[in-house]
Amino acid sequence: MTGFTVEQAITRLHQEEWGRMVAGLARRFGDLDVAEEATAEAFVAAAERWPREGVPPNPGGWLATTAARKAIDRLRRESQRDAKQREARIVYDDTPPEPTGPVEDDRLRLIFTCCHPALAMEARVALTLRLLGGLTVAEIARAFLVQEATMARRITRAKAKISAARIPYRVPSADDLRERIAGVLAVVYLVFNEGYLAGAGDEPVRVDLTDEAIRLGRLLRALLPEHGEVAGLLALMLLIDARRAARVSRTGELVTLDEQDRGAWDRTLLAEGNALLRERIEAVATGGDPPGRYQLLAAINAVHTGVPSARDTDWSTIAALYGRLVLLDPSPIVRLNRAVAVAEVDGPGVGLAEIDRLAGALDGYHAFHAARADLLRRLGRGGESRAAYDRAIGLAGNSAERAYLTRRRDQLVG
Repeated sequence: MTGFTVEQAITRLHQEEWGRMVAGLARRFGDLDVAEEATAEAFVAAAERWPREGVPPNPGGWLATTAARKAIDRLRRESQRDAKQREARIVYDDTPPEPTGPVEDDRLRLIFTCCHPALAMEARVALTLRLLGGLTVAEIARAFLVQEATMARRITRAKAKISAARIPYRVPSADDLRERIAGVLAVVYLVFNEGYLAGAGDEPVRVDLTDEAIRLGRLLRALLPEHGEVAGLLALMLLIDARRAARVSRTGELVTLDEQDRGAWDRTLLAEGNALLRERIEAVATGGDPPGRYQLLAAINAVHTGVPSARDTDWSTIAALYGRLVLLDPSPIVRLNRAVAVAEVDGPGVGLAEIDRLAGALDGYHAFHAARADLLRRLGRGGESRAAYDRAIGLAGNSAERAYLTRRRDQLVG
């Protein structure tokens, strides 16, 4: 990896290889703890040895081999090591594995394991972010607004439940795939969101997470080509990710949609996302299932990205789409987004009244206070707007978002 320091090379490899390594070891050894800890130990070994010896010609292969050896060493030390040692020797000798599902992809199998319905949704997301995304327990805890020790216990219990319940490491059979897919889609979207606007850490955008979520979305699409919400989620992620290059300024500040350079958007991704959305519209028109949550969100993003400038945005259509979405998902966050759209159609006073009804549910959510701050600014209520910006800045975990909110607050007059 020429052009990188050893530390930079290890950081980049952690982002690119962590999920692949954990998933591969989970398939080989059938133990998530072994897979995660062996992967971590391999990166520790790299941090210790590479500054002295240099980055090897094939660093990913070096890490994978080291992690496999660490896993075997651990299994040898366990009290019931005999059977597992035999399994480890077979794996290390590269004997072809047993079939594990309809799609030969370790990370897809791992996400179905992490997203098993026996686990609570919070546990599914946390486990996926840890095992596939490589986020630290502290980073996941900050994203969930809980203590690190609480999150560590949640992840530990989830892995223990997978082991105790003997949850299989495979893509489900066709018989139960459809009932499992909703939970998987929710987790893939949350992983994408954590990359799109990272809740913690020094990087405002985690490209490795957004890319991995889209990669998984494509695999799910190949697995279920007729499933509307699978297509809808993939379209949504593509339409959002197309704006990546325009979302953060050179100074590290978030650039909101209305201020972005639309010429910097990725037209290939926009075209692919819109093609998926048109396919779904045609399917619904010919008697298919009505659009679900992800298809509606994709449609909203298509309205945003389908005009040459922000002032041409059809806010009435966006408000109507959010109105349909509220019927499917009446969560406070969806209602907040609808209120922002209503403010563009009916004025900031009407939007603010709707937002204020959500105060009890969203007081700890930075975007709630940021939306209030903007509408209060537009209403000329500078003091209240400043207080709302202060609250939003205090709650925001993303550095680019904090920089944007700080600038907007500092622009207030009076």
